Amino acid sequence: MFHESLSSQPQSKTGDDQVSEDFEAGVIAQLDSLYRTALRLTRNQQEAEDLVQETMLKAFRFSKSYQPGTNLRAWLFRILNTSAINRYRKQATHPTPASLPDGEEFYLYNRIRDLSGQELTTAAEDEVLSKYLDEDVYKALNDLPINFRMPVILADIEGLSYKEIAEALQIPIGTVMSRISRARRQLQKSLWNYAKERGYVTVPAPGQKDSA
Repeated sequence: MFHESLSSQPQSKTGDDQVSEDFEAGVIAQLDSLYRTALRLTRNQQEAEDLVQETMLKAFRFSKSYQPGTNLRAWLFRILNTSAINRYRKQATHPTPASLPDGEEFYLYNRIRDLSGQELTTAAEDEVLSKYLDEDVYKALNDLPINFRMPVILADIEGLSYKEIAEALQIPIGTVMSRISRARRQLQKSLWNYAKERGYVTVPAPGQKDSA
């Protein structure tokens, strides 16, 4: 586990800088979750480890700013997100947050249904979805702009609530919901394109109806 290598590193705890054992245990308990998120954000193992290390250092350095009894998980993800964005801004040529179109609700479902021209059965849907490889989903996720990727990772992979995500990213809940909705629709569109490219579905021949 990723946290084993980090948690084995001694933490300096002297005088007023001593961190409570409960706080330290709580932070260490979130290490794997932080690493998974960092890996999906950076797309690079070494960069992910560096990002988590930076997050850990800041967490212990600013532990006094954490209010006991509040959401430690959201507090840690806030540090991770801020650190990730700062790194992204340094690396990006145009660091302005990107936007996504509203997109179509149930895009992937509707495209699969349109192939048969009738309502989609659960079996037909599962047949297509079962063909996707992890790398397909991973690539679709990585293609999202970072300000959309982070909310959907926290919601759909790490299981945070909208409220926790809003606390972690320091944005309104309405913005969280909007970004997740748009990100999910973009993911569906990307996965549909991958399905056509890889032959997971048979699309109509030229001249026939293809609503993609």
